[in-house]
Amino acid sequence: MGEEVAATAAAAADGGSKPHAVVVTYPLQGHVNPAVHLALRLAARGFAVTFVSTESVHEQTARALGVAEPRKDTITYVPGVEAIEPGELMSYLQDTDTTTVVHRIIFRAFEEARGADYVVCNTVEELEPSTIAALRRERPFYAVGPILPAGFARSAVATSMWAESDCSRWLAAQPSRSVLYVSFGSYAHVTRRELHEIARGVLASGARFLWVMRPDIVSSDDPDPLPEGFAAAAAADGRGVVVPWCCQVEVLAHPAVAAFLTHCGWNSILESAWAGVPMLCFPLLTDQFTNRRLVVREWRAGVAVGDRGAVDAGEVRAKIEGVMRGEEGEVLREQVGKMRATLHAAVAPGGSSRRGFDELVDELKRRCGGGGRH
Repeated sequence: MGEEVAATAAAAADGGSKPHAVVVTYPLQGHVNPAVHLALRLAARGFAVTFVSTESVHEQTARALGVAEPRKDTITYVPGVEAIEPGELMSYLQDTDTTTVVHRIIFRAFEEARGADYVVCNTVEELEPSTIAALRRERPFYAVGPILPAGFARSAVATSMWAESDCSRWLAAQPSRSVLYVSFGSYAHVTRRELHEIARGVLASGARFLWVMRPDIVSSDDPDPLPEGFAAAAAADGRGVVVPWCCQVEVLAHPAVAAFLTHCGWNSILESAWAGVPMLCFPLLTDQFTNRRLVVREWRAGVAVGDRGAVDAGEVRAKIEGVMRGEEGEVLREQVGKMRATLHAAVAPGGSSRRGFDELVDELKRRCGGGGRH
């Protein structure tokens, strides 16, 4: 075998796609050189090429180029995604440490999902048409979202893992569209510095606010992580209240709420859009970075706040003022209003998600021997 390079190629079954070459090289410099150039020559002739080497060769090559972070170039090869920046990927696709328990659990889930008969997703087809079309090429995919409690109110079945504070009386005393709702969800953590910068920015903005502050938001060893004097300053003129937990859908549906400072959890995004509330997006982990991209860049229903591991009180203040009181806020409200209409239409009779759920039920009944709709 010349130069000890192994290459295999296979045309797609339909004959219409690019032939695919897999080039595997022995991990020494004298073998890597011709293997790479063979791959480039095949690519120039119309082949899709997968180049297989070792992690040590990749790391040595990167060091030789002076590349220390993961690649920073725009990713354009994900089916169903036109272009995405590396920093907009899920955090577990950005992490270089693949040995953590969470990383192993997530990637095991990915592997097992390959064997699924169907994929059922809490999304709406009109929000992500290209991605959903790409997924449907792999296996049956049903977009059935948004999956929300009936009437967008407190769930009839107990689901909350914490006691919910009743915020209705305080909200009722606030002017229409005057309150910033702040919550970073049920799981994600922030650093003490991030929390202090956000808190200072919220105070400096002058906005009324309702802040859900889990006792373990920084860590279980730090039950009172807000800056000293924050609660007193907020309570002094009655413009702010901090609670450990609340019924989020009730808060977002209240007419006093004007904006949502969120960690970009998927449930929070759908709930905010359903209620027509624009978002200030401060993602913390997992899919939240990609979710922010959707909200800010594709749907234009919110603004970005900070970046991974970096947030500044001045920026927080400016973003809050822009969304709560500026012209930007009006544009965002118009855009999130369009999203709201899309979500409501999707679950209405004849809507895409209603049809998707009906088709899923029919298919499950067929597989179970019960027949479909009559």
